[in-house]
Amino acid sequence: MKHLKYAGWRGLGAAAAGLLMMGYGIYRNEVDVVMAKAVSICLECIGIG
Repeated sequence: MKHLKYAGWRGLGAAAAGLLMMGYGIYRNEVDVVMAKAVSICLECIGIG
């Protein structure tokens, strides 16, 4: 049961790390690149692209 005591802190740390990485990606203007890739993948899935 001791590992459950720190499970909340690990989750919070992982969420904070994810938010920091997202912020860094936005800072580097990678949003356009990710959006272009997402659109092309979606178009390929439905058979248009």
